[in-house]
Amino acid sequence: MGSISVKMAVLDASGCVCASGYLESRGSLADSIRTAMGSIKTQCQAQRIEISGVGITGSGRKLASLLIGADVVRNEVTAQTLAALKLRPDVRSVIEIGGQDSKVIILENGVPLWHNLNNLCAAGTGSFLSSQAYRLKVPVEELGDYAARSTRDVVISAKCAVFSESDMVHKAALGYKKEDIIKGLCEGLARNFINNVARNRPIESPTLFVGGVAANGGVVRALEKELGHAVIVPEEHKITGCIGAALLALKAEIKKTKFLGLDCVDGELRSESFVCEDCSNHCEIARFYTNGEACGHLNSRCGKWDGLR
Repeated sequence: MGSISVKMAVLDASGCVCASGYLESRGSLADSIRTAMGSIKTQCQAQRIEISGVGITGSGRKLASLLIGADVVRNEVTAQTLAALKLRPDVRSVIEIGGQDSKVIILENGVPLWHNLNNLCAAGTGSFLSSQAYRLKVPVEELGDYAARSTRDVVISAKCAVFSESDMVHKAALGYKKEDIIKGLCEGLARNFINNVARNRPIESPTLFVGGVAANGGVVRALEKELGHAVIVPEEHKITGCIGAALLALKAEIKKTKFLGLDCVDGELRSESFVCEDCSNHCEIARFYTNGEACGHLNSRCGKWDGLR
């Protein structure tokens, strides 16, 4: 469960994907979970699949755990590492660029040695590319095709979303074509990733590139140019995080799952908030309801509300 999308994957006992779904949340993660779960339900019923365990990862993992029930809840680095090793056992590095964040994981002999995430700025992420595509009146899915048609090099800074947009406007005023500016944007994103996320550490081959931005051929080519070697974009690049979460559930050898069932989000989902006055933290607690019954709370700094309905 990411910042702008919900991904789901169902794995069999051997770790192969049997069903999957990808859906942009568009401001309502709970509604997106409902829609994505409906798709998974249809696929599972068609194949007579029963869910024996659930793993959840991503920035919205705590909310998802409340709504559907989870046996394993882990961070994205662990999940992405497991998925990468499943897809490519000899992987040396993983690049993930998603909607609001990006990360790099460096491995040696299957063991993660170092990882890093981007800072609070969303420059160089999927949402940043989407906003620039909207401004340029180009479908975000076609950015890679536009970059491929470029015949002229142009340098666009991608360290900051505001400066990048200003730079693009300036280059357009100088007469650069749209495809040249888009290619420069993709190359700027790659440079920003190498310098600020990877912090110039060696990213060695084989390198897996995952996340929604991996579908952008312009960014793929720019990363390969910066790294000096090919990057591998697996077919499952959009759902590798949830593949890793499912693998974690598989490894847990769950006897009785906490999963609430494929129909668990079919009813009414709503939330309310209140300020806890029990200490000086004054936490703004979010309380969630399914079908009129409280199912849990989030945002308690001291943990007082964790696990309470």
